[in-house]
Amino acid sequence: MTTSAKGGPTALGLVVEGLRKTYGDHTAVDGVSFSLAPGASLAIVGESGSGKTTTVRMLVGLERPDGGTVRLDGRDRSALPRRRAERLARAREIQMVFQDPYLSLDPRVTVSGCLDEVLRLHTDLDAAGRGTRVTRLLDQVGLGTREAAALPRDLSGGQRQRVAIARALAVEPRVLVLDEAVAALDVSIQAQIIELLGRIRRASGIGYLFVTHDLAVVRHIADEVLVLKSGRVVESGPVPRVLQAPEHPYTRLLLDSVPRRGRFPAGR
Repeated sequence: MTTSAKGGPTALGLVVEGLRKTYGDHTAVDGVSFSLAPGASLAIVGESGSGKTTTVRMLVGLERPDGGTVRLDGRDRSALPRRRAERLARAREIQMVFQDPYLSLDPRVTVSGCLDEVLRLHTDLDAAGRGTRVTRLLDQVGLGTREAAALPRDLSGGQRQRVAIARALAVEPRVLVLDEAVAALDVSIQAQIIELLGRIRRASGIGYLFVTHDLAVVRHIADEVLVLKSGRVVESGPVPRVLQAPEHPYTRLLLDSVPRRGRFPAGR
């Protein structure tokens, strides 16, 4: 199956139809629909205030939609879960990595402690099993024993983002939402994190929703792109088509703001 930005009857994967969210008189998200097949990667693009972050916050359950449906593998995620076990199961399905990992990591807890805490909450592994799993997670994101014993303040921005990715992967989610996950990093570190995410996706088959205001990174992380403006979808389609022959003036405006020379290596 392939990603479809228009949504559809696909049973497997993430299917979003008519998602809507208002705050008072302001409509932040207005009828957004798309789908994400297993193992695919979709970039949601737009300027600040376009509705992209509100959209993904509804997907992971941090905001409740006023209308529309969210289904994962055919299961409706729109209603609030009633039991703790249901909330935990739903949290495992879609995980989120935020722009600033320093704010999302407990400054008092070591890297290994952070990952162990997630595993204690979501798995039945004993201490030895959790330790093995922590080591494998850190290796998966290119970190080792030195980083495992470190506090977040002792790590670089890129290392902290790798920890945040490892924490999200710990529960083996079906979908990983990356909300401006490389925006706060230097360009060279951005390229490293994007290459890492590409390797993880190819190895695990996880689906990515990559939220960004920057079309310069889209071609290196996504198969398809969804362009939001004022809470509405104005354009969608395969990344090569949208970036090379955009149909909407707003997409062309976003492209015009991208430096002409590529900022990342040609490969993904």
